[in-house]
Amino acid sequence: MSITPISAAGLWSVAPTTAATDVASTATDGTAFAQSLGNAVDGLQGMQSTSADLAVKAVTGELDNVHDYTIAATEAAVALELTAAVRNRAVDAFSEIMRMQA
Repeated sequence: MSITPISAAGLWSVAPTTAATDVASTATDGTAFAQSLGNAVDGLQGMQSTSADLAVKAVTGELDNVHDYTIAATEAAVALELTAAVRNRAVDAFSEIMRMQA
């Protein structure tokens, strides 16, 4: 049995661009940011789904190793906390921008 380390960095990683023109074009249209947020939410949903499936298997006795459920549940909880923290920071930043005077 091998244990995969918990990594929140993979949840919010953005694919590197290869040219300076790519950086300039994605910085202005915002699609890369929206895509990375969408991928992060999809990853979070996948983690929670896996955790829920393993929980059902653990309760019904179909799961041989309860540690798999524990690890999946912890990964889902950490990812949810990270997502909530990023959301809170984004809301705070938006509120701060809205308080600025033109």
